Amino acid sequence: MTSVAKVTPVSVAYPESNDAGFTRYLTLCRIETTDGVVGWGECIPMSGSGFPEACRATEVLIEGLADLIVGSDPVANLDIVSRIKRRTWWYGPEGIAAFALSAIDMALWDLKGKILGRPLVDVLGGAVRDRLPVIAATHATLTDLEAEAARHGDMIRAGFKGVKVGFSERSGGLGYDVDRDIAFMKMLREAVGPEADLMIDRGQSLVWDVSSAIRRIRGFEEYGLRWIEEPLEPNDIEGFRRIRGAVTTLIATGEREWSTRAYRRLLSEGVVDVVGCDPGRSEGITGFLELVKLAEQHAIWFNAHTWSSAINTAASLAVSATSNRAIVFELKPEVNPMQHELVSEPFEQHDGWIEVPTTKPGLGVEVDEAVVAKYKL
Repeated sequence: MTSVAKVTPVSVAYPESNDAGFTRYLTLCRIETTDGVVGWGECIPMSGSGFPEACRATEVLIEGLADLIVGSDPVANLDIVSRIKRRTWWYGPEGIAAFALSAIDMALWDLKGKILGRPLVDVLGGAVRDRLPVIAATHATLTDLEAEAARHGDMIRAGFKGVKVGFSERSGGLGYDVDRDIAFMKMLREAVGPEADLMIDRGQSLVWDVSSAIRRIRGFEEYGLRWIEEPLEPNDIEGFRRIRGAVTTLIATGEREWSTRAYRRLLSEGVVDVVGCDPGRSEGITGFLELVKLAEQHAIWFNAHTWSSAINTAASLAVSATSNRAIVFELKPEVNPMQHELVSEPFEQHDGWIEVPTTKPGLGVEVDEAVVAKYKL
């Protein structure tokens, strides 16, 4: 019987064209069996211009957990994950422990599908939808707001059904002045047309209070805002409650949560309409599946945060296809190394839709290890 022979973490650093060329960092996990079958996973211990030290720490932790994985039956992935959680109880379940677990879990699911000769979505129980509507997940980076709006209009003409625009300290001053932000939203609606979905993501670096957030959102609503993402820091539950009671748009948050326990606590507050999840952070595919169950129980929407590599995209797409509560699917609109170089068949939208992979086993992506070596941190 085949067993796990080797667990190898490798971090990469790459220029992100969707974020003005800033360097971003990921930690990949390669798990190989005694028969030479390879599964890939990833986690995202970075943000903004990146935290390379978090990647280094994640590598060390994955290497330290390898003794729980090597020699195990890779098809018994849930047992392996359970043993990892028991090992990391003191220094987890959040932070670096969650990153390491997410990468390992994802690689094990990929490996399981490949060994069984079945695509991941089938291993998870089957798809309830064969395609998902796609929006462009972007960052505003230009100081010229008319040019920024026009850039997003081009994305709609390229086929995307909507755009989610992230604000940050590098967004040409967006996110600091309420009236200017609303003026940009007007430009954006004019650029994308009347039918496109529009979402705004505040961005962690910007500080809004409840009253200014409500003013912004009400102004945005005049131009058809579908949801506002993290208008406040996620731990400000009372602030979220006040905002939700004052606006009509959907409220989104959740991508910074770490575990099913944290998601259960968040959803019990009743302040979220669209819950975000990144399997590269929130206990991998196993954690994402548990979040989907919670979203279904609470009758709210969920949305995969897939702003990293094609490995994460494949995992997120498979899980999203298992439920009718997936509201949209996000893709980066610009060509970038971890989406278009890393795998032989990059994910693309066609006429605003993305098909769920059902022909290749596991995650359905073929990772080019020469590209991994090229961008190795």
